[in-house]
Amino acid sequence: MSENPAPFRCGYAAIIGRPNVGKSTLLNRILGQKIAITSPRPQTTRHKIIGIKTEADGQAIYVDTPGIHRGGKRAINRYMNKAARSTVAEVNVVVLVVDATRWTDEDDSILQGLASQPAPVIVAVNKVDMLADKETLLPYIKTLAEKFNFAAIVPLSARKGDNLERLEAEVLARLPEGAALFPEDQVTDRSQRFIAAELIREKLMRRLGEELPYAITVEIEKFAVEGGLFRIHAVIWVEKDSQKAIVIGKGGAMLKEIGQHAREDMEKIFEAKVFLETWVRVKEGWSEDERLLRKLGYDDREL
Repeated sequence: MSENPAPFRCGYAAIIGRPNVGKSTLLNRILGQKIAITSPRPQTTRHKIIGIKTEADGQAIYVDTPGIHRGGKRAINRYMNKAARSTVAEVNVVVLVVDATRWTDEDDSILQGLASQPAPVIVAVNKVDMLADKETLLPYIKTLAEKFNFAAIVPLSARKGDNLERLEAEVLARLPEGAALFPEDQVTDRSQRFIAAELIREKLMRRLGEELPYAITVEIEKFAVEGGLFRIHAVIWVEKDSQKAIVIGKGGAMLKEIGQHAREDMEKIFEAKVFLETWVRVKEGWSEDERLLRKLGYDDREL
């Protein structure tokens, strides 16, 4: 007599944590492809992004969220924190990503916020590959276990992919039984237009100085597919004329370099030839202009 097959499971798992702990890197690694931009700078992720992993025994729908942070006074900071916190109330499982090398007051604050929500919380202890002394990991995990009643504690390296299978198994085991919500070949809910804007912003985050990337956003004015060619016109919004000059660079060199790298990534992801044109425009205080923020996709009415 054969055993009954395991039931198919499907549900949502929020990936949350403070800025720069590796949430987007983790999502990309789980999916085996890039849908969320990454950079060494905190607050690179500004939107909720869904990544869908479908296998024979289940469909896990991961929701990558902006880093929950303190101190940001602008409308965009309020939007990012609200996007992250609202997600927790809507999912079946929470994956709290923390840094194996340090615990901060922001981590404590996030943990306090999780105390009142019913979904099980799995803590992913990321960046274990960066520990100078691996013997510190076990005491760190013991301390974590004393802080909160976690459903599971999984040390891993999102960058290298170490121990990701265990994290995925822990998530899937806690999803409800049910049919898939998305087609098995779909990996995100975000459009190619959105991904194009994010790829340009990623290059800006990686290439520019410390503060400037936070005064920048990207709007796609034209996105057309003509045969096997993508024609994309993008506007990079900054807050000051001096910032515009930095983004353009001497003789347009910086803007050309950013556009080239973004186009190369787009061609890999879209698997097609891309013609990309970029302009830089000034809109003083765009990050406090709630009307413009909604136009650019930062709409908290949808949260």
